[in-house]
Amino acid sequence: MEQYYYNHMNKAQQAAYHSILSGVKNLADEFQIPALEGEELYNVFFQMRLDHPEIFWVSSYKYRYYKDSPNLIFIPEYLFDKKKICEHQKAMTARVEKLIRPAQKLSEWEKEKYVHDFICENIRYDKLKKSYSHEIIGPLGQGVGVCEGIAKAVKVLLDALGVWCVIAICGNNPEKGIKYRHTWNIVKIGGTYYHLDATFDNTLGKDRETSEIRYDYFNLDDSQIFRDHEPLIAPAPHCGDHEHFYYKEKKLSFTKKEDVYKRSLQAAKKGRVLIFHWRGGYLTKEVLKELLELIRKAGDEKDKTAMVSINWPQAVIRVQYTDMQVQESVTIEEANEGEKE
Repeated sequence: MEQYYYNHMNKAQQAAYHSILSGVKNLADEFQIPALEGEELYNVFFQMRLDHPEIFWVSSYKYRYYKDSPNLIFIPEYLFDKKKICEHQKAMTARVEKLIRPAQKLSEWEKEKYVHDFICENIRYDKLKKSYSHEIIGPLGQGVGVCEGIAKAVKVLLDALGVWCVIAICGNNPEKGIKYRHTWNIVKIGGTYYHLDATFDNTLGKDRETSEIRYDYFNLDDSQIFRDHEPLIAPAPHCGDHEHFYYKEKKLSFTKKEDVYKRSLQAAKKGRVLIFHWRGGYLTKEVLKELLELIRKAGDEKDKTAMVSINWPQAVIRVQYTDMQVQESVTIEEANEGEKE
């Protein structure tokens, strides 16, 4: 398990981190820790929980401070009573062990995909934002979660599978209608760091007649992720490799317009959904218009109508052809609806 945030703290912060970690693991009602300023203490507590998402039973705290004392009394606020916490701990341990069992012998990349796919297939975004949805007990126990709980669940599962993983966090942006902080993961696959946002892929794959897993946010570099993610508010590794983005790995990242036409023709002929990434320059309105004309042309040749949806920031286009005599549709997809509510 990577204690990434701990490794970026000074000695006083690390001492407080250790004291808090030990205290909440022991379910202590209150305990002494080295005194820190209010904001500094909050950051240590918050980042300790990012390093240790298995600690799901404490989400807030109070403290007592005595003048001229080098310490303060930390009072954790638990989500459940202590008996219930112990029951949940056993259930979560058993749940994690059961979930990772089929993936033990897979490669790092396959383990990452296994966890990503589990989230996309089994977890529903909690629009009510219940308190437990911010912790692993939401996704792994109730099948619901918000981005924080989902990122924590990804880390717990990848930690158990021996894949390096941390939780990344960015701020909100009221001017863009983004009311909440957003969290996702950074993984290390083959010694290289990548962004993995299972929450965004989860929301893109929902509301379909058939279950569908999206990989628009699977192994992105910094330049890609920050097209539609706000700047980080806590330290995180630099992700500079863009050669192993999922669609590129799967030969679904096109630079030539003729490739879009050929693959669209195949999709129309076989009745399959085509999801591809465009990297032949910026996806401008003019470029998109040309691509849509080729997609339409492929459908016309097979007497089918194209239903197109676009993840514009990530230049990912989904094409589905239908035999029905319906009007062609082109829609813009939103991957971060939960954070905008």
